[in-house]
Amino acid sequence: MKLGNSFFRYFAIALSFVALSSLAFYNKNNVSAQEVSQPTAIDLDALEWGPPGGGNGVPLGTRTMRLNVDPDDGGVSYYAMFPAGTHFDTHWHTYDEHVVVVQGELSIVLGDTKHDLKVGSYVLIPGKLNHSWDIPAGGSDAVILVSRRGPADFHFVDE
Repeated sequence: MKLGNSFFRYFAIALSFVALSSLAFYNKNNVSAQEVSQPTAIDLDALEWGPPGGGNGVPLGTRTMRLNVDPDDGGVSYYAMFPAGTHFDTHWHTYDEHVVVVQGELSIVLGDTKHDLKVGSYVLIPGKLNHSWDIPAGGSDAVILVSRRGPADFHFVDE
């Protein structure tokens, strides 16, 4: 069987992909990703929520459960639960915020635009964009999964 140039070209591309994929398992200190991250499976019904908190712009009764903090950039991932019938005042964060609704319904105002969200909805909130949340009364509590590239900071806007 004669192998042509196209075989070697595809083989080289495949080999390069494998090599690059392998490099993705190493961070800047040449520590394997398996040493940095451990497999994790989260059951929403079994979360160990922190105590209810809130106030000063954050809905009273808000609970969180932190998943991790990135050691390189301080980025944080966590679940947040907002009680039904509450409002999260207008605020912004330094870093982009990625949010997925995992329970309930809520509305977010991004800048001047309102978006009604349900389970499965995804929101990208660019850093420094004013936004606020409303959780409808009479429904269930809303739970979101949040991730950002940098520490979680909250800058509230006087309205």
